[in-house]
Amino acid sequence: MFSITVRDHLMVAHSFRGAVFGPAQRLHGATFIVDATFRRPELDADNIVVDIGLATQELAGVVGELNYRNLDDEPAFAGTNTSTEALAKVIADRLADRVQAGNLGEGARELTGISVTLHESHIAWASYERAL
Repeated sequence: MFSITVRDHLMVAHSFRGAVFGPAQRLHGATFIVDATFRRPELDADNIVVDIGLATQELAGVVGELNYRNLDDEPAFAGTNTSTEALAKVIADRLADRVQAGNLGEGARELTGISVTLHESHIAWASYERAL
């Protein structure tokens, strides 16, 4: 399996519901390094997985929709604990939508998977992987 990974970062505010979250139930900020990995079993006619420039651009677009937002105020997240795991899925799903819309080029339609990892720090991160 071949893969390429592109990186961006994301800063949000949010809070959680539930005793398991302790003090994070209060409004707080979070900064994530975002890695998006695109996979396919064979390289395309240009001998690449996907155009890295387009992948970087589309990740920036997805991150830009969330960056500097209080996720508690965003209708898309109403009633949702925006955990690191949940945000990784949201980003992966939004990237998949962009692949299917052709934003990463026609060759990207042959991608078979995307995974997104959100790094909370140098010692903790969460990922979500999905098929295309």
